Amino acid sequence: MKFTISAILALATLTLAAPRPQNDNRPVPTGACCVANTSLKQDVCNVNGQTGRCVPSAANGCGAQLTCIEDSRLTCDANTLERGRPLCRLTGENIA
Repeated sequence: MKFTISAILALATLTLAAPRPQNDNRPVPTGACCVANTSLKQDVCNVNGQTGRCVPSAANGCGAQLTCIEDSRLTCDANTLERGRPLCRLTGENIA
């Protein structure tokens, strides 16, 4: 009986500790531009060795694609959610 309870608790702990997809199974973009027709606003991305978010911006010349902006260059509004995450935009650009 003790073994069964211990095994169940161990499995539950592993399940909770397992990494979850950051973008609901969409790819995590790497580079200045997010994935066209796939990435959504506020998806997690990686650029210049840092984590960031996919946001609308003309900063990197991505055209109609969302731009991956480093977290350190973002201004976020924790009171406004976009796709379940705080609304973030490139610092100096309007949050809208």
